[in-house]
Amino acid sequence: MSEKGSRSGDDSSPIIIKRKSGGGHAAHHGGAWKIAYADFVTAMMAFFLLMWLLGSTTKGDLNGIAEYFNTPLSTALTGGTRSGSATSVLEGGALALQNSKPGEANSGAGAKSSRDKISILSTSTKRNAQLADDAKRLTELKAKIESLIEQNPKLNAFKSQIKLDITSEGLRIQIIDAQNRPMFTSGSSVLEPYTKDILDPIGLVLNDVPNHVSIAGHTDSQTYSAGEGSYSNWELSAERANAARRELVNGGMIDKKVLAVRGLADALPLIGNDPAAPGNRRISIVVLNKETEEAFFRDGGRTDISDADQSASAVAATPASAAAAALKAFLPAAAPASAAVSPNSAK
Repeated sequence: MSEKGSRSGDDSSPIIIKRKSGGGHAAHHGGAWKIAYADFVTAMMAFFLLMWLLGSTTKGDLNGIAEYFNTPLSTALTGGTRSGSATSVLEGGALALQNSKPGEANSGAGAKSSRDKISILSTSTKRNAQLADDAKRLTELKAKIESLIEQNPKLNAFKSQIKLDITSEGLRIQIIDAQNRPMFTSGSSVLEPYTKDILDPIGLVLNDVPNHVSIAGHTDSQTYSAGEGSYSNWELSAERANAARRELVNGGMIDKKVLAVRGLADALPLIGNDPAAPGNRRISIVVLNKETEEAFFRDGGRTDISDADQSASAVAATPASAAAAALKAFLPAAAPASAAVSPNSAK
């Protein structure tokens, strides 16, 4: 009885159950995901920073960077052609490096060649940037003149007779005759009063850019009333161009901006299928781009245009023979030589 009672007493003792928590799984991960996420954010920041830098870099700079990486290292250091002069699949590549002598890259000739190449690359990049800025400047001037035509009542009344476009020479402004509204008195170079109202504000706004201008006069194909062998459309178109130049200056344009005044008669009709139409009679004012200005001075024997403002107007103040020679480069190849403006025509 005593043993049974003792066993019964043991069975009544409490049973304790211990459970292991699953904390080991969570401890295995820890904060490692945070490091991976930080790496990802850093990479994305670097990527978008690179995109921003590429977007803010000019086209000329991008071309310069591309040219740098396209030039083999041995060629950049020791000279030679752009792709090297060694005989290999990639000229100027590993074979050129193997054939080079120790210290050769530091020689005087190699260093000079490297400096020359860097200088040429820098000049090319600067040149491209200048041309891009010049094109942007002319485009902005075109938009400004178009806005002026819309806002100025006097100009807006002749909106259909003022045409603007960008050509290979620069920004061209054409003032065109209409059937019942000519720009000049018939058969003469006397400006109508409303023509002055057009030229004056245009002449003033041309001062907003440093570019020089060229002025050309055009007529229709109808023979001048004085007949062949005397006063003709050549003289008339040249005098009308010079009259337009004088009025532009009266309107506020700087006189030294003018590089050329040309008379083209009916050599370049605006309406090709009807050369006798009134719309062929017009004055063309071209705001010259940088390349055209450089060609003008280069063909005239000058290579520097920095002191161009010190020179007088190319045609209005020169004899006929000198003016014809100076303007030869400006005339289209298919057009005959233009009639030069005589100094007496400015009187």
